[in-house]
Amino acid sequence: GLQLTGKGSGAFSGDSDEGERLLGAYDREDASNLRRIQARVTGMTCAACSNSVESALRSLDGVVKASVALLQNKADVSFNAALLTDEDIKNTIEAAGFEAEILPEHTIPRSNPHRTLVGQFTIGGMTCAACVNSVEEILRKLPGVKKAVVSLPTSLGEVEYDPASITKDHLLNAIQDAGFEASFVQSNERDKVVFQVAGIATEIDVQMLETTLCISTGLKQFHFDLPSQELVIHYDPEVTGPRAFVDLIENSCYGKLKLMVKNPYARISSKDSEESSNMFRLFTSSAFLCVPVLFMQLVCPHIPLLYSMLLWRCGPFMMGDWLKWAFATFIQFVIGKRFYVAAGRALKNGSTNMDVLVVLGTSASYAYSVCALLYGAMTGFWSVTYFEASSMLITFVLFGKYLESLAKGRTSDAIKKLLELTPATAILLIKDDQGGKVIGEREIDALLIQPGDILKVIPGTKVPADGAVVWGSSYVNESMVTGESSPVLKEVDSSVIGGTINLHGLLHVRASRVGSNTVLSQIISLVETAQMSKAPIQKFADYVASIFVPVVVTLGVLTLLGWYVAGILGGYPEEWLPERSNYFVFSLMFAISVIVVACPCALGLATPTAVMVATGVGATNGVLIKGGDALEKAQKTKHVVFDKTGTLTQGRATVTATKCFSTGMDRGEFLKLVASAEAGSEHPLARAIVEYARHFHLFDDHSASEWLLQVSGFLALPGKGVQCTIHGKKILVGNRQLMTDDSIMIPDYVEDMVRELEENGNTGILVALDREVIGALGIADPLKREAAVVVEALTKMGITPVMVTGDNWRTAMAVAKEVGIRDVRAEVMPAEKADVIRSFQRDGSVVAMVGDGINDSPALAAADVGMAIGAGTDIAIEAADYVLMRSSLEDVITAIDLSRKTFSRIRLNYVFACAYNVIAIPVAAGVLFPWMRIRIPPWTAGACMAMSSITVVCSSLLLRRYRKPRLTTLLEITVD
Repeated sequence: GLQLTGKGSGAFSGDSDEGERLLGAYDREDASNLRRIQARVTGMTCAACSNSVESALRSLDGVVKASVALLQNKADVSFNAALLTDEDIKNTIEAAGFEAEILPEHTIPRSNPHRTLVGQFTIGGMTCAACVNSVEEILRKLPGVKKAVVSLPTSLGEVEYDPASITKDHLLNAIQDAGFEASFVQSNERDKVVFQVAGIATEIDVQMLETTLCISTGLKQFHFDLPSQELVIHYDPEVTGPRAFVDLIENSCYGKLKLMVKNPYARISSKDSEESSNMFRLFTSSAFLCVPVLFMQLVCPHIPLLYSMLLWRCGPFMMGDWLKWAFATFIQFVIGKRFYVAAGRALKNGSTNMDVLVVLGTSASYAYSVCALLYGAMTGFWSVTYFEASSMLITFVLFGKYLESLAKGRTSDAIKKLLELTPATAILLIKDDQGGKVIGEREIDALLIQPGDILKVIPGTKVPADGAVVWGSSYVNESMVTGESSPVLKEVDSSVIGGTINLHGLLHVRASRVGSNTVLSQIISLVETAQMSKAPIQKFADYVASIFVPVVVTLGVLTLLGWYVAGILGGYPEEWLPERSNYFVFSLMFAISVIVVACPCALGLATPTAVMVATGVGATNGVLIKGGDALEKAQKTKHVVFDKTGTLTQGRATVTATKCFSTGMDRGEFLKLVASAEAGSEHPLARAIVEYARHFHLFDDHSASEWLLQVSGFLALPGKGVQCTIHGKKILVGNRQLMTDDSIMIPDYVEDMVRELEENGNTGILVALDREVIGALGIADPLKREAAVVVEALTKMGITPVMVTGDNWRTAMAVAKEVGIRDVRAEVMPAEKADVIRSFQRDGSVVAMVGDGINDSPALAAADVGMAIGAGTDIAIEAADYVLMRSSLEDVITAIDLSRKTFSRIRLNYVFACAYNVIAIPVAAGVLFPWMRIRIPPWTAGACMAMSSITVVCSSLLLRRYRKPRLTTLLEITVD
């Protein structure tokens, strides 16, 4: 197929991936001899010209990297200065038939060598934990790979790599060389878009597409693949966007070509159904061919007419033998080819997996049957064949794989539901050249929305992107994203989240965050990352998987030898032998059963399927879990440390009391002074003071722009307050510590007032002007209605609640008494909260920290389990292990309760998987119940093995029935 590659203006500007790889080439050579230059190349007319220049340059001995930009008419060359000169580069270009000019070095951009990309790949052919370990080990050994994580249930791999050292194509090749199927899904590149192009049928259409792209602005480079009809464009996001390319191409080609943005998640969401369909096709084909084999083996001997036809000799064999051999051969090597491929792949990588066991067991049965036929033809002694055993084994294994793929597909329902929230289209409002009046509207693909677009959201439709309301008012249902059940009023300047539903009024929304920057995309990314992560408990399964197959094969050989030797020595009666059988064949069937009945898949799926379901369930309940590690730690939590402001309280502080002690200043002047000082602070208490003062002055008919005073030298002192200068006088607004540090004496009458405020749960704020206390304010932040119930529920769960705050001891104790917390740490600076966390960790206890995720980020990072509590767009995801999308403390209970139930299910899965193998292998070997075992066909081992892994997956799926504890039932939760 034709592959077209080109580069446009801007190909050498910014931190392009080409520049990253070029710099990587410098790193791999002697930096003292390497030189990089750019040359202007004149005379190139098409992609063939740029390719010929690149080929000529790359053929030079000493050239490390050569890249030519067709649309910019430039060549970028990295070479060994000890072997070549600038003039050699110029002469080579001219020898290729083009004019060349070496550009000054200051025009060559430098790129950031430390930038890494995160690429996501689908990986096919993995069957158990051993396959996962093999792929991860291969990827981690590649140069430039910083991190590699592979998930068995999702068949996805996530690789963090340095594009200067390795490309995604090299990663794909490494996976494929290991024998697995691989395809690229997406990366965190912000300047790349992939289109599906419809309407291209001839070379002329391709040339038309190339010509159109050549005149576009902001294009870095493009690549069009004719067989797949995919167009990949790298562009400068500060100059243009994906919609500009769509409009340009469709308009220039008069509608002949149609472009559609490819959603990177579409391939992921369709992968499960494709795998299930493929497994169902293989299973039904195998079952269809197995029926006649079983019919000839079990039914025909009881029907004389049919049995006589099977006994009819045709050449060296009877007709029945020919038919069984033919059916079994097709099943073994055509339908069962995937097992041989997977087993060969595993052995090539120096590992073993379940496919190796299946291949060994079925191949032994098939090979023996063929040998028995050939031996009978040569000697006339006809032994019993076991073609039905190999055929039924493969059929049952495929049946198990089909059911397993269906069940695993259900584990990713959370991501599918999140994807369904994204609207397919959006209504774009078109304004006149002055940008004021709306002159029209058009429907566009939601993936083509750009920041700054004005979008029309009609009642009953989904908000297409994150943004702010610029016109209209309505109630919006945000429950699908934040978990908040009550509709939220949205007016002008209110923020909206993409994927939420507009209930009543008409809204005009200005898009601010689109694509992978939206809240919904970040939630999907977070859930995906969590589902791909490994819980520490999974290390047990990984270790078992690494030794499981060799141990089972050894047991199979020992079973063969044990039964054979026992038979020769008369250890069991000869009546146990099947008709026309012998001791070797009898022993071989036991060995085959041992090899096939063993199931490493059940162990490998015990943890990841449960983690996948739990993270999905958490997301649908407003609790985003970052990974299996966080999930495992949360169930061991012994202490939950709460921040006070905005966590236990509503975060909507209000001024309850004001007192000015200065005789020369009235209340209005006092509030104006304090509000002017606090206006530069982002602290909730500061905002409460400014809001209170604003309402006071608006009531006095002053405009909002007049009442604040000019401030200089503003300084926020964390945990203390603020200081600044107004009209040349120093102002201090804060707590006692701030006054003490500045050696300001607090009069007794002021101390009495502040103490009274604090004893009532208010925070006392002191105001000093020119080193004299001139007033005080009382501020109250109401407790969340569920705070006391959640604290009591945590206590009943065996968890100790702790409150840590920068507030004074009296206020802190008053709040703690109201919610029922006994362990209080007050007057703690933000940086010291992490030390409080560590003090609880000294005895090995697991500590969870619940905070707003912004001011408490050091403590969230220091805690074993960090929970950032906040609404939607205001959460700080980076520092926390859990993100509680709502502002409800109930979600703290949900997070811990879900973690406990998940790991209870994981332990149950492991118990079942281990118990199955411990019991099934001795039974299959005839060590347990030998008198029963000799009457069971060997192919039933395949059925047992298939059902074991299905049972584990279905066990994990039961977590989908999880319901978060309601506020009215929280007090009923007790220690497990």
